[in-house]
Amino acid sequence: MESAEGTLDTERNNGVATVTIRHTAKRNAMTPAMWRQLPVVLGALAADTSVRVLLLTGADGTFCAGADISTLRTATDGTPPRDAPDAPDAQGLAVAAEEALAAFPKPTLAVVRGHCVGGGCQLAAACDLRFAAEDALFGVTPAKLGVVYPATSTERLVRLVGPSTAKYLLFSAELIGSERALRCGLADEVHPGGELDRQVADFAAVLASRSQLTQAAAKEFADGRGDEARVAHWRRESAAGGDLAEGVGAFLERRPPRFAWSL
Repeated sequence: MESAEGTLDTERNNGVATVTIRHTAKRNAMTPAMWRQLPVVLGALAADTSVRVLLLTGADGTFCAGADISTLRTATDGTPPRDAPDAPDAQGLAVAAEEALAAFPKPTLAVVRGHCVGGGCQLAAACDLRFAAEDALFGVTPAKLGVVYPATSTERLVRLVGPSTAKYLLFSAELIGSERALRCGLADEVHPGGELDRQVADFAAVLASRSQLTQAAAKEFADGRGDEARVAHWRRESAAGGDLAEGVGAFLERRPPRFAWSL
């Protein structure tokens, strides 16, 4: 049964963990409790050596409509929800959840249907990749509320779509469809709704079969964390981990590799 405050459901299957945002009464909007829960969930999954890939999605045909605005305390609200944070505190919770997702050490894939708006787009952008259904709508909407979008989230959006598109999204708060999201880099693949699950499952299986050592190093380097110390670290791991020998041996023997290194 769904909590009145919403839940984050977790499922594991063949090395793939799926986290589902579930708050269907509010189009899967994130409450403060849900923002707080996400880093905890991610920490447990990161520590689980059986998990090789993370999928983030939303329940019932919607990814996430952002923050649950009804939980925010405002100056004009005489009866705020009990223990609700004010807007800056709520934004801090969202940023902490976003950063935990961005720092997740294994490949992450947002599976987007329906609305992916505000804080939902913030979460999708923090994933490594985004696969979308044809009906997906993306938007970054703080300009509708007079909210200053976090600097770190703005910088991440700029890296993903470029400064001009980031400004378009932030200035206008307009929603864009999946095809435009694909063109600008906000989505990596777009599929008909009936095919999305199969495409995601097939690609997640591919990711789960690849070298975690290669993926972990590539993720750090792609995210700008390839300083001299980390390069040296990954060289040592490569020499000691056995994935290189297994990959070359499997190639020469024309068999699937069985990579043993894990986070």
